Amino acid sequence: MRHTLIPLKVVFLLTIFCLTGNLSHAAVNPKPFVIPELKQWTGKDGNFIPGTDAKIVCTSSDSELLRIAHMFADDYQQMFGQTLSVTEGKAKAGDFILSLSTDKKLGKEGYAIKIADRVTLSAPTPTGLYWSTRTLLQIAEQTADHQLPQGIIRDYPDYPIRGFMIDCGRKFIPMPYLQDLVKIMAYYKMNALQVHLNDNGFKQFFGHDWNKTYAAFRLESDTYPGLAARDGFYTKKEFVDFQHQATAQFVEIIPEIDIPAHSLAFAHYKPEIGSKEYGMDHLDLFKPETYEFADALFKEYLEGENPIFVGKRVHIGTDEYSNAKKDVVEKFREFTDHYIRFVESFGKQAMVWGALTHAKGETPVKSENVIMNAWYNGYADPETMIKEGYRLISIPDGMVYLVPAARYYYDYLNEPFLYNKWTPAHIGKAVFEEQHPAILGGMFAVWNDHVGNGISVKDIHHRVFPALQTLAVKMWTGAHTSLPYEAYNEKRASISEAPGVNQMGRIGKSPALVYERATVAPGSTSDHPEIGYNYTVSFDITGADEKNGTELFRSANAVFYLTDPIRGMMGFARDGYLNTFPYKVNPGEKATVQIEGDNRSTTLKVNGKVIEKMDIQKIYFNAGKDSINYVRTLVFPLEKAGKFNSRIENLKVYNYCVSRQ
Repeated sequence: MRHTLIPLKVVFLLTIFCLTGNLSHAAVNPKPFVIPELKQWTGKDGNFIPGTDAKIVCTSSDSELLRIAHMFADDYQQMFGQTLSVTEGKAKAGDFILSLSTDKKLGKEGYAIKIADRVTLSAPTPTGLYWSTRTLLQIAEQTADHQLPQGIIRDYPDYPIRGFMIDCGRKFIPMPYLQDLVKIMAYYKMNALQVHLNDNGFKQFFGHDWNKTYAAFRLESDTYPGLAARDGFYTKKEFVDFQHQATAQFVEIIPEIDIPAHSLAFAHYKPEIGSKEYGMDHLDLFKPETYEFADALFKEYLEGENPIFVGKRVHIGTDEYSNAKKDVVEKFREFTDHYIRFVESFGKQAMVWGALTHAKGETPVKSENVIMNAWYNGYADPETMIKEGYRLISIPDGMVYLVPAARYYYDYLNEPFLYNKWTPAHIGKAVFEEQHPAILGGMFAVWNDHVGNGISVKDIHHRVFPALQTLAVKMWTGAHTSLPYEAYNEKRASISEAPGVNQMGRIGKSPALVYERATVAPGSTSDHPEIGYNYTVSFDITGADEKNGTELFRSANAVFYLTDPIRGMMGFARDGYLNTFPYKVNPGEKATVQIEGDNRSTTLKVNGKVIEKMDIQKIYFNAGKDSINYVRTLVFPLEKAGKFNSRIENLKVYNYCVSRQ
C-alpha cells in the first residue's frame, strides 16, 4: 500500500475548513427578514450594534435629507427609546450615515444600505432614502439590542403604484385611523391610499325605498351646505392636512368622488338629478342639472392655487352604471370622457373604475394619461383597455376585495394564495408578463357594503393589516419571493404595525398574563389603551348602586359599561353600536366576571358560567328574503376607569382566550 505524506500546513487548513465550512472561517449573515422582502442581499460576517452615543450623519444640508433624518431619529426614539442626534460632518463607528446618491440604477424608489461598523443609507431620491429607514427599523425591532447584520442591501420595487382603497362612504372612517393607516402603509412601502368618499347601502335593507336607503358623502362642502353626512365627515382643513401628512411620508392620497352610479348621497340632496328609470343611486345622465351639480362639486375641491385635493391624481368613479340601452351606454361614455377632461383641466391626472367593456360603444373616451382600476374583466377587459391606451392598476375583485361579514367576496383575504400565486400582473384570469409597462401596480380594497352590520373600524383593521403586509410583498418584491408562506407568516409576527401605531391592540408577543392590577380605582388610568383579539379580561366585583350609563373602562374607541345607558345591564359600545348582556351586578353582590373577545364574538362569564356568547347574528329583512350578518365584537378598552361605586379587584388581562387553552 502506498502512503502519501501530507504537509503539516495543509492538514491545519483542512482541519479549519472541516470545522468552519470554509477556509476564511467567515460566517455569512443570511438575508434579514423585511416586509416587503429585500431584492438583493450580500451577507457579511458580524453584526452592527448602534453606539450609545450614535448619531445620524447627513452628507449634505439638503432640506429633504435632513427632514428624513429627523423622521428616522423620531421613529427610532419612539420604538427603541434611544435618541439619535442629527448632524452633518464626519461619521464614526456606530453611526448612521444618510446621503442622496447618483445611483440611477435604483430607480425612483430604490435604495442601498451598507451595514458594517457604521450604517450607510443612500438613494437617488428622498423617497428611496425614506424607504431605506423603514427597512432598518424593521430589522432593528426584531432583536432586543436592535442589532443589524452586516452586509449590503440593494432594493427597489417591481411596481410604482402599491396601494389600498378604503370605502369611507358606507361607513365613516375617523381621521385618526386614516392617519395611522398612512403610517402603516409607509412602514411597508405602500404608497397610494384611495379614499372612496361617497357611496350608499342596498335598498333591500331599507324597505326597498331609495329615500330611506343610507347614503353618505364624507367631505365638507361650501357649494352645497348640508351635503356632508351628518354622522361623520371630514372638514376641508383636516382633509388637506391629512394629504400633506401623507405626502410627507411618501404616501399619495387619491380622493374619489364616485359618479354617476353609487351616487345616492347626491340624489338625496338634489332629487331631480337622480334617475327615475335606473334607480336614484344612478345620476340622470340626460339632465343638464346633473352636470351642473357635479361640475360645481369637483370644482370646489380642484380650483385655486391651494386646492382641497392636493395630490396629482383624482378618481372620478364611473363604475357599475346600467348598460340596458344603447343611448344610455353612449351617454355614460360621454359623461366619463367629460369628467376625465374636467379633472385634467385643473392639472390633475384622472383615474376611473374599469367599465368600458360593460359600456362598449362608439362614443370616444379619452385614454391617454388616464389610469384605470381594473377590477372585473367583464366590466373592463384588461387586454382591450391596454390596447385602447389605458394604464392599469390591478385590483381584481375575486382576489383582493374585502367585504367584512358579507358572505361574498372575502371576509379575510386568501393570503397563502396571494403570497404564492398573485402579483399585479394577474388581473382575474388575464395574466400578463411581470412588470408589464401598462400595469402601473396593484391595490386591494375594503368595501363596507352592509350598512349597519355592526362591523367596527377595529374589525376592518383586523382584516386589512395582515392583507396589507402580504400584498406589500407582492407589489414590491413581485413573483420572486424566497421564503415559503409558512415561514413568512411566522416571521411577520415580530414586525410591528408602524412606529407608535398599535391598532391591533397587541400587548406582548406570546400568550401570557400581560397586565394586572390588585384594585381598580374610579378614574384611574392604564398604560395600555386597549387589548385586541384574542383576549380575556377578568376581575372580581362587589356590586354597589350604579346609575345607568356607568362605565367600567373606556378608550378612544370603545366603552365597557357596568350599567348600560338604556337597560342598566352590563354591555359595551363602539362605533355607534350598543350591545348589552342579560346581566347586572346587584348592590352587595360579589362575583368574578370574565370577558373573552375574538374577531367573531364577545363572551361574558360570571362565576364560571356563560351568561351570553355574542356571536355573529343574522338580521332578516323583507319577510326573511334578505339578511345581513350583525357583528358584536369588542376590542376591550383599558385606558381609563369610569366613575363607579362598585369595588373592582384582581383585574387580570390575558392576550389569549383562557377558556380555549
